[in-house]
Amino acid sequence: MQGLLFSGHDTLELATKYGTPLYVMSEDIILERIRGLKNAFEKTGANYEINFAGKAFTNKAMCKIIKNEGICLDAVSKGELMTALAVGFPPENISFHGNNKKESELRYALEHHIGHIMVDNEDELSLIDKLTKEMNTEIEISFRISPGISAHTHELIQTATEDSKFGLPYALAEDIVVRADQYEKISVVGLHCHIGSQIVDDEPFVLAAKKMMSLYKKIKDRGVALRMLNLGGGFGIPYLTGDEYFDPVTYIPQMVKRIRDLCDDFEMDMPTLIVEPGRYFTAEAGVTLYTIGAVKEIPGIKTYVTVDGGMNDNPRPALYGAEYEAYVCNPKDHEDFKPYAVSGKACETDGLIEKVNLNQPKVGDILMIPNTGAYNYTMASNYNRYPRPAVVLLSGKRDGIIVRRETDEDVLRYDEIPEWL
Repeated sequence: MQGLLFSGHDTLELATKYGTPLYVMSEDIILERIRGLKNAFEKTGANYEINFAGKAFTNKAMCKIIKNEGICLDAVSKGELMTALAVGFPPENISFHGNNKKESELRYALEHHIGHIMVDNEDELSLIDKLTKEMNTEIEISFRISPGISAHTHELIQTATEDSKFGLPYALAEDIVVRADQYEKISVVGLHCHIGSQIVDDEPFVLAAKKMMSLYKKIKDRGVALRMLNLGGGFGIPYLTGDEYFDPVTYIPQMVKRIRDLCDDFEMDMPTLIVEPGRYFTAEAGVTLYTIGAVKEIPGIKTYVTVDGGMNDNPRPALYGAEYEAYVCNPKDHEDFKPYAVSGKACETDGLIEKVNLNQPKVGDILMIPNTGAYNYTMASNYNRYPRPAVVLLSGKRDGIIVRRETDEDVLRYDEIPEWL
């Protein structure tokens, strides 16, 4: 009998073919999201760029997808840069982010002609100045600014309050940016802010846009040839049925109009507008499949459903209380939904879902947790020395591995024993 479908594919067949735990990604959903956002921008007539926030889901296949769609990449490490370049991603379409870039990483970026560096602090600026002179190369930069906006999201994923490790403090930014424009081989072309993740209200975005445009105007008036304004990402998605969510396709024309009105008031040309979606493109495009290994009832308290994964492949519930739904993929003769707690097999409390109604879960059934396409794979670990899951990509009627399952030998491969043992 057919199991639960995801993106037109039978989840039971996928679990049988590839094993569990298994990350499953839908290229069709990713493309729908990318093209919808591009279309929203195109209708406004504004100059724009879409930078995929690679930290959400980076591997060679994903870099190929965004390359084929003609959008840009926001990378935050040498590893992400290498992954993109390995599939022929145009280096001029990559922006290198991060709050503590190593000299070796910056040198790699300059050697490979990465198009843009997002500068976080003055020490990094000095290092870039030194390297560009030493290597006799030029680079375009923007500055990440912390505009002092408290986004309505979990405190651990707010990134633009006054007390933030990211970016220049808003009150100090103007003078620093103007001074940076005097560096010999550095061109300051833009400003950037990112106020947080999983935001479902447009008010913080509007406040950030107003503050950033005010700063942009002041810096332009002091002779810096800015031409780009990057308003980041953080667009929230509905993890649970009925959750609020943020629809950037609706928001983009409103954002463009607000920026255009401000430019008219300032008698200033409209900048190229940039956004950095990550979760919005991939979260709902992914599910994780598990095999149920035990159903344990504690009378009068709760019943646990234990699966063959856990915080190793999804640390988000442990990190900041992320919530998920779950579904039994196996067909049942009738409906008999009861509350269960879904837990993993790691040696921790390891609760994936505190309470969810499931239909007759049994040992050996396949359990699907949706909306796991962002951060789950990229945050996965080998805790308890468990191998990391495989990643499968669905496209139309096709399915194929894009990241192979780690083996037990992979877990041991980097171990060394000193000569004295």
